[in-house]
Amino acid sequence: MYQIIPGTTLKFSAAAKENAFSLVSPVLEATGGLTLSQLSTLTGLEGTTIQNWIKRGWVSSAKSKKYSEKQVVRILLINMLRSAMKLDDIARLMCFVNGDVEDTADDIISDINLYNMLCRIIFTAEEEGAFSPAQIRKIIENEHSANSEYITDPVKLSQAVYVMVLAYISGFFKAEMEKNLPESVKGE
Repeated sequence: MYQIIPGTTLKFSAAAKENAFSLVSPVLEATGGLTLSQLSTLTGLEGTTIQNWIKRGWVSSAKSKKYSEKQVVRILLINMLRSAMKLDDIARLMCFVNGDVEDTADDIISDINLYNMLCRIIFTAEEEGAFSPAQIRKIIENEHSANSEYITDPVKLSQAVYVMVLAYISGFFKAEMEKNLPESVKGE
C-alpha cells in the first residue's frame, strides 16, 4: 500500500517509517523553504490548487515566495486525505485538531507530529494487515501511548486521527478499484 510517502510523490523508504517528514525537512532547511514549483513536484499538485487552498485559508500564505515547514506539512496533510474526503471536511477536521491555521497556541498536536503519527499508523496498519476498525483503533491507541508527551487532548486527537486514517486507507482502495475497473465498465 505505501509505495509512496502519504501526501507526497516520494518513494517509500525505511527512513520514512518513524519520521516521514524527515525526508522533506533537509530540503526545507537547505533552501529556506520550497518554491511553488518545488512544492508541486513534491506533492503532485498543481500550483493553482495550492494557491486555492491558501486563498480559502486552509494554509497560511507563503513568505517571499517560499513555503515553510509549517505550510508544507499542512499541504501534505490535506493532500493525503483529499482522495476520500471533501476538501471542506478536511479543513473542518484540521480546524477541529488545530484550530486557526495561523495560531499554534490552540493546537492539540503540531502538524509535523500529526503527519508523522498518521504515517506511522498507516505503515503499521499495512505491515500488520490491520484494516478493521478495532485493529486501527488499537494501533492509534498504541501510538498515542508512545507519544503522549506532545498530545494535549488525546480523546479529541484519537477521534480525528481515526477519521484521517480511514480516509487515507479508503482513498488507497478507491484508487486501486479505479485502476482495476475494466475499460468496458468505465464511464466517459
